[in-house]
Amino acid sequence: MYIVTAKEMYDIDHFAMTEIGLDGKLLMENAGRAVADRVTAIVKDTDKICVLAGSGNNGGDGFVIARTLLDKGYAVQVLQVVANDKILGDAYYHKRLFERCGGIISLFDGKCTSMITSNNVIIDAIIGIGSKGILREPLASLVHYINREAKKVISVDIPSGLPADEGKGEFISIQADYTFVIGAPKVSAFLNHTSPYYGKWEPVSIGLPSRAFKTNTSRFVWGIDDVRNSLPDRKPDDHKGELGKGLVIGGSKEMPGALAMSLKASLRAGAGLITGATTEGVIRMLSANCIEATYKELSETNGFLDNRTDVSLEGYHAVAIGMGMGRRTCTGDLVRSLVHTAECPIVIDADGLYHIKEDLLDIENRRYPTVITPHPGEMAMLLGITVNELLLEPFRYSREFAIKNNSYVVLKGMITIITSPEGEQVVNMSGNPGLAKGGSGDVLTGIILAMIMQGQMIFQALCNACYIHGRSADELISEKHSYHDLLASDVIDGLAKVFRIIS
Repeated sequence: MYIVTAKEMYDIDHFAMTEIGLDGKLLMENAGRAVADRVTAIVKDTDKICVLAGSGNNGGDGFVIARTLLDKGYAVQVLQVVANDKILGDAYYHKRLFERCGGIISLFDGKCTSMITSNNVIIDAIIGIGSKGILREPLASLVHYINREAKKVISVDIPSGLPADEGKGEFISIQADYTFVIGAPKVSAFLNHTSPYYGKWEPVSIGLPSRAFKTNTSRFVWGIDDVRNSLPDRKPDDHKGELGKGLVIGGSKEMPGALAMSLKASLRAGAGLITGATTEGVIRMLSANCIEATYKELSETNGFLDNRTDVSLEGYHAVAIGMGMGRRTCTGDLVRSLVHTAECPIVIDADGLYHIKEDLLDIENRRYPTVITPHPGEMAMLLGITVNELLLEPFRYSREFAIKNNSYVVLKGMITIITSPEGEQVVNMSGNPGLAKGGSGDVLTGIILAMIMQGQMIFQALCNACYIHGRSADELISEKHSYHDLLASDVIDGLAKVFRIIS
């Protein structure tokens, strides 16, 4: 499933019509019928429906929806919210078809109307992705009235007034209960401050060829089919040395558990051999509980790792660093030294990100893959901006950072955005609020370490790791846990079922 900006969606439509030869009236018919089919699944035969139709393609879709529902026997009327001379082209064609089929159209007079409250269902086909700036009167008052008085609101493609793209913090928008997205979801469906306006959403296909999407966007959602197609199968003659020998560096006297969760998650996710490199005190605490891992003792200062030990990375296929290690100066020296010298893929998480913020040039100049796994606060710290600024444009900031610093970025959050050094972006939608617990990020890092050692392309490995991590939480919530009681260690235990589902 692709994700598009408003411009990309326009380009996809244009490509389909000019390069492929699909007629605009046909695409509008397909869109309206597809949405009408979804509408019939969530409304009753006795419901009274009012379609709010504006100008442009969104309004044209509304006329098709109204005609299709009318033909199915529903009580439907249309409230046209723009003047007659604004309905042009394909939208005018479908307006005339609706009228010829006996449809009734009322013109919005600029005042809030009883049609909003006298109908059980409002279908919002006012603006679509053509919204520019904050809605002006009289539409602004109409939207406020709908949000306050309407019983059930279904938006077509995108709630009217909502920006399709990131970067816009002020708007007046329909608050939909359901949104049926045309062709592909827009970027705003994945942003913290705009996604709630969609309500429950799902995409509908209107016959746009996949070639049109591949030509115009490099942003998409990663799902279980993608995991199945990219996750390598285990071969009968595989042995532990071929399945990844990884090193996890972290832990401190204050946070020994972070290292333990990364070690256990990496082993459960399929790594052949995992070593925990940490202080002698942490090893004593962990070794009895994580017996499948091996351990390497590093030097310390007052219970925190320092840079006095020569840490040999020879023989390791990948390294993860940062979990629970703290922010002492001596520990920072160790992190920066390893980032500078590691001749293998390195995953930097948690406190490791704090230690590299002043030395990003070391990441940019690395000849081996670098993966960073920040939550929004850590990403904002690396960029020198506020969290609010980041969350307003997470796709742009992640992409710019990944390209500039020659790194893979796994930006964790309500949804996770994975970005390659070339700027390709994937959204992972598995997971739930139960993951908002200490240790969840440490588990993800362990899974990432295992995945990047499993014979996959790095970008695919990151996408698979994020999906598997979130899917484990989803399965646990659906079976025996709640958002409140789910623990990071439960997610590790849940990986077994996810791998069975995938296989």
